[in-house]
Amino acid sequence: MSSPLLRLILASFASLTLCAHAALPDPVARAVREAGLPPESVGLWIAPAAGGEPTLLHNANTLMNPASVMKLITSYAALDQLGPAYTWKTGAVLRGPLQDGVLDGDLAIIGSGDPSLTWDRLGQWLRDWRSRGLRQIRGNIVIDASLIPAAPVSAPFDEAQHRAYNAQPDAFLVNFGALSLRLTPTFINGPVGAEVLTPAAPLRIVNRLRSSNGACTDWRSALRGSFVPESNGKDKGMVLTLDGRLSVSCGERQLNLKVDDSLRWASLVIRAQWQELGGSWSGDAVRGSVPVGLVPFSTWESQTLPEVLRDMNKWSNNVMARQIFLALGADGGAQGSDKSLARLQAWMPAQGLDATQWIVENGSGLSRNERSTAAQLGTLLRSAWRSPRMPEFVMGLPVIGKDGTMRSRLIDTPLAGRGYVKTGTLDGVKSAAGYVLDAQGNWQAFALILNHPKAPGAEAVVEAVLRGIYGMQ
Repeated sequence: MSSPLLRLILASFASLTLCAHAALPDPVARAVREAGLPPESVGLWIAPAAGGEPTLLHNANTLMNPASVMKLITSYAALDQLGPAYTWKTGAVLRGPLQDGVLDGDLAIIGSGDPSLTWDRLGQWLRDWRSRGLRQIRGNIVIDASLIPAAPVSAPFDEAQHRAYNAQPDAFLVNFGALSLRLTPTFINGPVGAEVLTPAAPLRIVNRLRSSNGACTDWRSALRGSFVPESNGKDKGMVLTLDGRLSVSCGERQLNLKVDDSLRWASLVIRAQWQELGGSWSGDAVRGSVPVGLVPFSTWESQTLPEVLRDMNKWSNNVMARQIFLALGADGGAQGSDKSLARLQAWMPAQGLDATQWIVENGSGLSRNERSTAAQLGTLLRSAWRSPRMPEFVMGLPVIGKDGTMRSRLIDTPLAGRGYVKTGTLDGVKSAAGYVLDAQGNWQAFALILNHPKAPGAEAVVEAVLRGIYGMQ
């Protein structure tokens, strides 16, 4: 096999042998040095996607934290185990007579763990309720979320618990467990406009945001949002308090904030949209259980799994990945990570994977504990490439210079549009893995993991690897 990167390596290192700690090519080694990283903090595997000997192995068998690149195994396992036609079905059951548009009793929602029940899709489902003759709900809306038991209280993942990426799984997950705001700075030291993009009622906003001067860098870290419950008569709402500063140079931005109280959040979104549809609801949202076997009044069916994976991987949505990982363990009872992990480990050997080389906690990569190796990720990529599920798997990955988390990278280079790359970033971690079509028209697979305190700022290392694979160096 001859590729631009192989010729580059051979030119730079005439005596190169394929081993677990081969020297890095000069351009990559230079980017590593300039980023302040030691060579041992880099794990790299490169090989033809279709098979054959790897082109480069560097610390490829060292267990490292892959951050969001861990979503690749969740994606491929779900496609292979659940199938490309898999959907989540959320049911609504009437617990009382419906006459002349009035339900004299409760309406129960049976949560399915749907990862993609955005506020607009929930609104479409409520329209179906109206089309079936329901106008007034005199009782409560009972939400059966028993499919995914609440996770035990643990130490916060980081100090940004208000950020949407920290949302927790839920059997009835509304809009990824997050509220979306449009923020508009005005003039220096002036107010920042805050408009809610997710219908929710009753919701009151205390806006203390101010506009600032300076460059628009890491703007989300300068903002804080906190929710507290509020009761106004019979209505149980929330108060959102916003603090921080947003640079005028940022212009209009969208901020997503995690809502901790999933029950109250579901209540606010349902109530706002139900009122918009001309419906009325006099009760509250409460937790409860629904007997098995009842015929649903209305059922919402999610997008198919490949469509859900596309949304998840393009934008690296952590809570979606966690919901999908839990679906792997579905056996008719409550879902749990132990069940999912057991099924994943049993599946690994058929893909050529070594289960002892994977530490999987929640399948999203938002973890301090998850581990794998560049070589194992590479083996996964090759297995997916040979699989009947390859088109669906690749479709979901960000395209270099075009969309998702890769939309602004290498835009004005020949690499734009010629690769599918999943990226990951955590404190102390930078990673990337996927496929690149090189200058000779051959598909190459690669996996890169950087573990070091300076790794998050080492984007130049990722780009050096991509350029080398394509043959630009």
